[in-house]
Amino acid sequence: MNIVVIGGGLAAANAAGELREQGHTGDIVVVGGEPHPPYERPPLSKGLLLGSSEPDEAQVHPREWYDEHQVDLREGTVATAIDLDRRRVQLSSGELPYDRLLLATGATPRHLPMADGSGAPVLHLRTLDDALALRERLSEGARIAIIGAGWIGLEVASAARQRGASVTVLESAPLPLQRVLGDEIATVFADLHRAHGVDLRLGVRVAGVENEHGEAVVHVEGADPVVADLLVVAVGVSPTDELAARAGLAVDNGILVDAWLRTPDPHVFAAGDVANHDHPTLGTHVRVEHWDTAIHHGRHAARVMLGSDEPYTRLPYFFTDQYDLGMEYVGHGAGYDDLVVRGDLAAREASVLWLREDRVIAGMHLNDWDAIGPLRAVVGQPATEAVRDPAVPLGDLM
Repeated sequence: MNIVVIGGGLAAANAAGELREQGHTGDIVVVGGEPHPPYERPPLSKGLLLGSSEPDEAQVHPREWYDEHQVDLREGTVATAIDLDRRRVQLSSGELPYDRLLLATGATPRHLPMADGSGAPVLHLRTLDDALALRERLSEGARIAIIGAGWIGLEVASAARQRGASVTVLESAPLPLQRVLGDEIATVFADLHRAHGVDLRLGVRVAGVENEHGEAVVHVEGADPVVADLLVVAVGVSPTDELAARAGLAVDNGILVDAWLRTPDPHVFAAGDVANHDHPTLGTHVRVEHWDTAIHHGRHAARVMLGSDEPYTRLPYFFTDQYDLGMEYVGHGAGYDDLVVRGDLAAREASVLWLREDRVIAGMHLNDWDAIGPLRAVVGQPATEAVRDPAVPLGDLM
């Protein structure tokens, strides 16, 4: 059986590894648009920016692994079309047949036309090359402006401050991460960054971006402009699903897949950031843009392509490190109607549970590394009186 994987990232590399681990002996071709072997993205906004890690450390497999495991890795190669009827992938360099096709095309940073057309120094952080370019600009006294206070924007702000740069973050919402975490927990992150010297401006609207003498001048409605040596635009990503859409596959905020990561075409699967997955535990479609999901989606899709009939039930998980705060989050807290806080938010040592309709839908800890096991166990369970009582130890809920 000939398997083609489109996408040169974490999901793709883990799918290839799992296929060989499961004993698949047929051809495996991995098609990646970047001129690098597949790598992990978390270091790009963490260790790589801080200078505590180097590019080779982010690789999923050493370059020689692909030859040793007879995986045909095609770096710098773009897939331009899929013919579902003929089971062919059109590449910039020719055509590939497939028996099974995995789409792991990831996501693409959203752009602001006002910034792109300004001629000002502007960066988006998505690729290894982006991270290396940004690291060069994070120096003592550098002025960094960031539009967007999501996870990437805040992690860049943290790295920049730790490298000695001055940082201004502009966010249209009243709080950073408000949509994901809700007001009470979002406030923790706002306070954290302000305590570390970030000029965090919330509820503002960026009116324009100009280049003046090689500097980025960011105009803000009703306020003085922000002048920076570099502007980082971090306003989220969009799933890279155009290839699937052109082929006639169903897309809606990503490629729609069932509980097994299958598209309606029985020969085509999707995994990672681009997959909008019908999650059997959460009871809804979710598209997750995080490291853990890319790893486990890739491995699971590989097993299903080889005949497994197990649905993908792993809960979404992500983590962040900012200054002295470490956090892990599991579940999907959108639409919560109650919140239980255990511990001391002000001291940033706590666990939090998000509830909806008397069920735990997400959990998070701040600097409590023993909590992730109990949190995983309780998410998806009924919100009993014990769950709602912060005096009951988290471990007793398992």
